[in-house]
Amino acid sequence: MQQTLNESYTVFVKEVGPRVRTALIAVYGPELGAESTAEALAYAWEHWPRVEGMENPAGYLYRVGRNWGRRTSLRGARMRVGFPPTSHDDPWVEPALPGALAGLSHRQRVAVLLVHGFSWTLAEVGELLGVTPSTVQRHVSRGLVKLRKALGVESGA
Repeated sequence: MQQTLNESYTVFVKEVGPRVRTALIAVYGPELGAESTAEALAYAWEHWPRVEGMENPAGYLYRVGRNWGRRTSLRGARMRVGFPPTSHDDPWVEPALPGALAGLSHRQRVAVLLVHGFSWTLAEVGELLGVTPSTVQRHVSRGLVKLRKALGVESGA
């Protein structure tokens, strides 16, 4: 039985939506990342027959969301890369990490967060970004070097 457009879109959003959201939050932070995801998924709904037939619809929607977020941040929306505050005395993350992450290029930040923070494979990140796994590895390696320097951490530690 053939799925209706509504059903195929719903399945797509359930399967791919969280991954696109995670990647856009890695780029723009929680607020703008979530808004960018919503805009990308709205775009997908409006153009679903075309988007559904694409070779890499998740990567395309990631770029749609990234472009929307970039335009929005240029219009004055504050782009914050960070983590939600903790409610106890011991932070669950190094306090200087959000600032250090903000100092990375967006590709480095996405690659580092998705690979090391969310356990994505290099191939999964590469597919989303439209690059090879070796390029993702290069972004991760360079991003980690910058993070270590910003946080004052030795590479062997």
